Amino acid sequence: MTSILLDPRRTVVFAGDSVTDCGRRTDPDGLGDGYVRKVYDDLGERRPTIVNAGISGHRAADLAARWSADVLAHDPSLVSILIGINDTWRRYDENDPTTAESFEASYRSMLDALNCPVVLMEPFLLPVKDGQDEWREDLDPKLEVVRKLAVEYGAILVPTDVELTKQAASVGAATLAGDGVHPSAAGHRALADLWRRYVLDD
Repeated sequence: MTSILLDPRRTVVFAGDSVTDCGRRTDPDGLGDGYVRKVYDDLGERRPTIVNAGISGHRAADLAARWSADVLAHDPSLVSILIGINDTWRRYDENDPTTAESFEASYRSMLDALNCPVVLMEPFLLPVKDGQDEWREDLDPKLEVVRKLAVEYGAILVPTDVELTKQAASVGAATLAGDGVHPSAAGHRALADLWRRYVLDD
């Protein structure tokens, strides 16, 4: 994977929701100020072209609906996907659930359309608010979908939920994500470090 990440002729697309978006649509560089920007900075001058295709609030079905225009159109050499927390969240704040089966179908449609290496980042939850622990009932089956698809499609899995939960045990969940979902600067630094560790060392 290092050959892709250190080749200016290649293109890497990061696709997802607000965790990826991070203001990229108002950023002149189109990168936002989250983990995508940090990965970009970390890779240095020989980095590939990096495209941020995150949109706040999106679920897997939303990402699948714009897959061709926002991801495939860039002819990516590598695609990194982080999606799923809104598929859980909407069940609790809007009574609009997404089943694990529907989530999987949307995810498969995206993976089936790719012919390049793929990185799957686990959606994550670091409970800080009352009731967020209950979200695990909905999120955990979706995490299993992501893990299963990573094996089935030969993708690199970045175990962000597992690793950030470990870090939260020592530094506190709110240090990494003030609302349990959206990373702080420290949380984005941790995400970028995890991405590089699992992708570059693969």
